[in-house]
Amino acid sequence: MMVFENYALVVIRLVIVVLGIIIIYLSFKSHRQNHSSAMLLVSTGFAFVTVGVVIEGVLFEFFGFDIFTAHTVESILVALGFMAIIYSIYGAKS
Repeated sequence: MMVFENYALVVIRLVIVVLGIIIIYLSFKSHRQNHSSAMLLVSTGFAFVTVGVVIEGVLFEFFGFDIFTAHTVESILVALGFMAIIYSIYGAKS
């Protein structure tokens, strides 16, 4: 049963990565077309969130980090990404 759960988690993470890459691409494309710093921050924010989603498993499975440390790194990256997205909405000049 554990093997199925591992594969299910990997598939879910891959879907999140693909969706994150699409959002990053679209927001960066918008930044290039409109020269909008807000869209650059959205792109950067989603890049941090997407990397954060992947990094926990990579650190835990391949580099031998304990789950607490790996999850802490993931949480920090996701928080940084959300801060960039929030700043793009409320603080960035277009």
